[in-house]
Amino acid sequence: MIRKILVANRGEIARRVFRTCRDLGIATVAVHSDADVHAPFVRGADFAVRLPGDAPSETYLRGDLIIAAARLAGADAVHPGYGFLSENADFARAVEAAGLTWIGPTPESIEAMGSKIRAKQIMAEAGVPILDVGIEAVTHADLPLLVKASAGGGGRGMRVVESLDQLDGELAKAEAEARSAFGDGTVFVEPYLPMARHVEVQVLSDAHGTTWIVGDRDCSIQRRHQKVIEEAPAPNLSDTARETLHSAARAAAEAVGYRGAGTVEFLVDGDRVFFLEMNTRLQVEHPVTECVTGLDLVAHQIAVAEGRPLEGGPPAPSGHAIEVRLYAEDPADGFAPQTGRIRAFDLGGTAFGIPRAPALRVDSGVEAGSEVGIHYDAMLAKVIAYAADRPSAIRMLDDALRRGRIHGVTTNTDLLRAALNDDEFTAGRMHTSLLDQRIDDWTAGVGARAVHKAALAAAVCEAARAAAFAPVLARIPAAWRNVPSGPRVRTYRRGRTEYAVTYTSQGQRLVSDYIENVSVLDARGDYVLLQDGGLRETYHVAVDDGVVDVSGPHGAFALDIVPVFVDPAEAVAQGSLLAPMPATVIAVAVEVGAQINKGDPVVLLEAMKMQHTVAAPAPGIVTALEVSVGQQVTAGAVLAIIEEKEA
Repeated sequence: MIRKILVANRGEIARRVFRTCRDLGIATVAVHSDADVHAPFVRGADFAVRLPGDAPSETYLRGDLIIAAARLAGADAVHPGYGFLSENADFARAVEAAGLTWIGPTPESIEAMGSKIRAKQIMAEAGVPILDVGIEAVTHADLPLLVKASAGGGGRGMRVVESLDQLDGELAKAEAEARSAFGDGTVFVEPYLPMARHVEVQVLSDAHGTTWIVGDRDCSIQRRHQKVIEEAPAPNLSDTARETLHSAARAAAEAVGYRGAGTVEFLVDGDRVFFLEMNTRLQVEHPVTECVTGLDLVAHQIAVAEGRPLEGGPPAPSGHAIEVRLYAEDPADGFAPQTGRIRAFDLGGTAFGIPRAPALRVDSGVEAGSEVGIHYDAMLAKVIAYAADRPSAIRMLDDALRRGRIHGVTTNTDLLRAALNDDEFTAGRMHTSLLDQRIDDWTAGVGARAVHKAALAAAVCEAARAAAFAPVLARIPAAWRNVPSGPRVRTYRRGRTEYAVTYTSQGQRLVSDYIENVSVLDARGDYVLLQDGGLRETYHVAVDDGVVDVSGPHGAFALDIVPVFVDPAEAVAQGSLLAPMPATVIAVAVEVGAQINKGDPVVLLEAMKMQHTVAAPAPGIVTALEVSVGQQVTAGAVLAIIEEKEA
């Protein structure tokens, strides 16, 4: 019987496992990097062991340190979560060799499915349909192609190839990214089906020969081949496709003698089904399956690891669940990952709970006060809505995102809401290229009028607060003048757009003609009441060190305060190429004096496990290089200076 579990992971999955452990009366142990010392998952564990360093290669990827931590803490089992070492057969063997219980499949099963190339061979032998083409035998007829990393997932090491002359270059890029992310640069190619759906099947097997098929999930809404929205059960599947998916998943699990929870992933094109890969671990999107079945998959993982049999059969799905992945990224800036301190984090719902009735579930790795750094994945939380049917779940989830208060980092909230309200999505006509096709619409953000109203609320709230906090001037209305004067102006910036809000006072009231037909009814404390035509709207405003956070009926907005006077020391030289995010410099592609063209790569950065190329915005000459390989840079740091020249 397991009494104390160490979770060899971090963030929301560590908190998720701890939740079940508490329900089962099992003590918990966290391991953490220096960057995570104050993270919520560390505080949520009964015990914690430091792994010195920040980068995953120094900490969460060091199996020897994790096993030593388990011994130090007296743990008798290790749960790997997902990512990091969760699908590392050598780590699983080392855990078992140390006399600890490994909560996962056998090392042999992990090894068999760990290489996507080998996995396809095993599936073909088991009669599971696959997609395949040899790199050396590729012809024009095989296009388009998808280059994939053999040893990993999450969209890393994946490249779409539209023409054969791109193949060598995309193979090299995929190999480099795969080597950085997984320590293995092996890649392969397969036919790319851009209009197919991505559907997966949850399996659960014990050590006594029983395999449950625990429903299916649609994961077709993806960006850069990484899932963004998942739901269960997969909507609008034909009976033929669903039966094929379930029987193929069972064959896959039995072919490798699977044990524990796992997921078999497929491409679905009409009634045709093709094997993609098997993830020998818990999936990020497992909550939607838990919601519709009522099963605690982590509890079943633990029971199977203890040698208990699966009894009876899996419950039939009931209702519908949809999950969105909330990322710290800026869709308007090429989805650049964001860092910073989270000032507010409130989405409502129940943390990590499995609802028995329509409800919102939030699995998060952060909370108000958390720091989002450059070392780890940019996902902040998973927000899951469970309801009686799919339309109800969509509506509940969209409303939760609208009402949510997330301040401190830019997120993909607007994109998620746009996707949930898209006609193709609501009709259940998803495919893996839908996000790419809709990207302009989905990243357009909220309407300009909504942002203008948020800026107005910020300005009048700041003015009212300033007057209230100045005792000598307490009886003088905000923006009051004893001689005729123009209105006061307060300027904010959101992204690349500035909002110069004008306002003045009439008696005790603040007045603004900044937005046509919008008037200020009240402003006090953190509360502002606006009237747009005949409709009253309530806003809540928080000011924090150069930033104003506004929450209202149209969502949450963070507005940077533009100072009236700019410190000359903060100015940068003309032609400066700036870092779009905090990152590590992994390559410098030019030298001082080099002539470059628009679009030529200058510096290659790595942040949150992804590589980002900073390219020349115009032709010119490199007059200065301010960084070197291995250097960590902050957002806005000068990387190079380019003297622009006409082409």
